Amino acid sequence: MTSERITFAGHAGNQLAARIDLPDGPVLATALIAHCFTCSKDIPAARRIASRLAGMGIAVLRFDFTGLGHSEGEFANTSFSTNVQDLVAAARYLDARGMAPQLLIGHSLGGAAVLRARAEIPSVRAVATLGAPADPSHVTHHFTDALPRIEAEGAAEVCLGGRPFTISREFVEDIATGNLLQAIEHLDAALLVMHAPLDATVDIDNAAQIFLAAKHPRSFVTLDKADHLISRAEDAEYAAEVISAWVSRYLDLKQPAPPPGAPEGIVRVTEVNADGFLQDVQSGPDHHTLADEPLSYGGTNRGMTPYGFVAAGLGACTSMTIRMYARRKGWPLTDVSVDVSHDKVHAQDANQGGTGRVDLFTRRIRLGGPLDTEQTKKLLEIADKCPVHRTLEHGARVETELLEPSEPG
Repeated sequence: MTSERITFAGHAGNQLAARIDLPDGPVLATALIAHCFTCSKDIPAARRIASRLAGMGIAVLRFDFTGLGHSEGEFANTSFSTNVQDLVAAARYLDARGMAPQLLIGHSLGGAAVLRARAEIPSVRAVATLGAPADPSHVTHHFTDALPRIEAEGAAEVCLGGRPFTISREFVEDIATGNLLQAIEHLDAALLVMHAPLDATVDIDNAAQIFLAAKHPRSFVTLDKADHLISRAEDAEYAAEVISAWVSRYLDLKQPAPPPGAPEGIVRVTEVNADGFLQDVQSGPDHHTLADEPLSYGGTNRGMTPYGFVAAGLGACTSMTIRMYARRKGWPLTDVSVDVSHDKVHAQDANQGGTGRVDLFTRRIRLGGPLDTEQTKKLLEIADKCPVHRTLEHGARVETELLEPSEPG
């Protein structure tokens, strides 16, 4: 993934700071992320989701609303409606680059904003919300004590997340009229509602209201013990996993045909974070898994080990090769299973020259069905002809190139 810093004009002409996270391969679709109330584009959950989607071939634009983060303008002059207008401006910027967004993702008040903005972004086919309020005026609970002063004086400074913000009377009045039910009812896009039952900031009843107001296709997924900001790495990773799996059903993520002679595409392995060993493993837009190390080796045991993947490749290739041969011969093979184990052994114990240690893969094959002795013997011989088996036995070259580092975050 590469990350490109850009700016574009917001609703009032101010330059809004943004970042486009681009896949290393072709761009198969584009997503637009709206951050939570008084947050920024760089909140961990947004970064994690953008990284996963980029691994699928989906470019992601995330930006700071007017007056927040690195964007120009005064927050005191903004409202829920201006946030929606900023989203529409972001979509127009993407459209001008030939990347009209097909997916909108909104967190908290940003979730309410994407629900409202959908009607003005015709390219959108799917919308996902995380911890979104069904009524934008829900955010006033952050500064309930200041409401009388805001009403009387026209504006007041409040402390939100340890930082001062000026909230205007216009902002309060705007969110009071921001009912979303009609917008949700006429969303005309697939909807994914994600919410944590223990969310102390936006009650999960909001998710129920959004879900019930929507028409199919609609989905609801609980974020379990996540907090409102989805601040824990494992919760952000889970949200990213769910969104990426869900959206693949609604976006056309077809890779271009590989060049002649290219047997497979690129498998991209990306470190999830620097604290452990967890890795994202992405093969094209459709196939994703995790690699990790066991707890005893400092990992989190959330995925197979690297040697586990090698063993899986050998087992899968063996089973497929046996099946193809039996199918071609018309033999009564009903099922195949292959157990593969890996160990380091002395070379002489593996019937190889030398005194060092070599890798030993032990393969145990089960063949089901009324096969005769000759058929069984032949299928075991065919197992040794599987391409991965041959690669492991004959060895392979590995060539390494250093790429320019992508921009962090």
